[in-house]
Amino acid sequence: MIKAPGMPWYIYIALRHLFPQGKRFPVFTFMSIAGVALGVAVLIVVNSVFSGFGHELRNKIADAYGDLRVVNNQSYLYDPDSLAESLEASEKIERAVPYAHGVVMLLYRNKPLYPLIEGVDVRSDAELAKYETYLISGSMDDLDDDSILLSVGFASQLNLAPGDEVDVYTPLMGLRLKDSGGDEVVLPRLLRVAGIYQTGWQRADENTVICTLRLMQDLYDLGEGAHGLRVELKDGIDADRAAVEITESLGRPFYARSWMESQAEFLSVLQFEKRMMFFLLFIIVIVAAFSIMSSLLIFVIRKTREIGLFAAMGATSRQVAGCFCFQGLIVGVTGTFTGFCLGFTLLEFRTQITKAISWSMGVSDSMKEIYAFSYLPVHVDPFDLIIISVLSILVALLAGLVPAYRASKLEPVEALRSE
Repeated sequence: MIKAPGMPWYIYIALRHLFPQGKRFPVFTFMSIAGVALGVAVLIVVNSVFSGFGHELRNKIADAYGDLRVVNNQSYLYDPDSLAESLEASEKIERAVPYAHGVVMLLYRNKPLYPLIEGVDVRSDAELAKYETYLISGSMDDLDDDSILLSVGFASQLNLAPGDEVDVYTPLMGLRLKDSGGDEVVLPRLLRVAGIYQTGWQRADENTVICTLRLMQDLYDLGEGAHGLRVELKDGIDADRAAVEITESLGRPFYARSWMESQAEFLSVLQFEKRMMFFLLFIIVIVAAFSIMSSLLIFVIRKTREIGLFAAMGATSRQVAGCFCFQGLIVGVTGTFTGFCLGFTLLEFRTQITKAISWSMGVSDSMKEIYAFSYLPVHVDPFDLIIISVLSILVALLAGLVPAYRASKLEPVEALRSE
């Protein structure tokens, strides 16, 4: 290795120690860099996959729930179409669609279940297109005021399929029976299963029924009203900020709630899991740092006479310490860069890798069945990459401090007499 003009001698010595000339393979350098690289690669892969699952679930929640929901805290919306038109006049809002929701009792072959039911406005082509993408059986063309769509989890509980008929009871039917003193006969609403859907959001897929808004208005005696508006924002608009602005502009008793606010507990669990996984996997980098430290300490002992010679020739303690600190820095930077290359390579070929693992274990369809994903989702957050790179380089640099301190405290005379 040729010393570059202007390069400090202790940096040149640090490079010579890490990458010696000759045929000898730098095992210490390779193992130290490999340890940091593997830790960084694992952090990038796992963190990106966790972020990918979280990002996909957030998109599915926002798609199923809507960016915002506008409700009347004191009652339902008597004229939802007029309110929707006024909201759609805003440059931040793509569309506003009325909806109604509640709880019903669904009876099939004398087995009752109590799903959540939501009525969607079939006048909206966007709503129909959205549920069309969710369907796994049946057809949206069959959805009318006498039919329903079942979530995949709910349909499996009753073993229902498109074309089956079910009896539906609402809480209002029970109130009518109570008010009549038992003299009135309350008949259920007979509905046909038009299709079965899967959104990929577990809460929506477990126990949910979709019907037309007109059917829901009939079941809950809403007339032309609705329980609220599902608002879709234009790209780049912050949902929480838009919710505050809409609430302030409409005033009481109207209230806008974003999907992030409604699912705050669930999203906080996802974020906590990601942080805990990051913390646990960062231990790999710390273990690699201890390996670097122990190797440098051994190197200090082996180079005691050389360190003494440098000191006798006028090298200061800082320069001697800088030689070993710089070795830790080089290992950290090189290992981090290598880890980034390895991590992004693994992410690039993640589909082939997961298919090979699934094929070898005989669980090729498990991901799609459990998570509703036919692929391994990935979302790379630049902030996470900055944190990983800074912490990895910093830990490797700190690993060189103890050997550097020990080397700087060696007395020249004692070091030269060392064997």
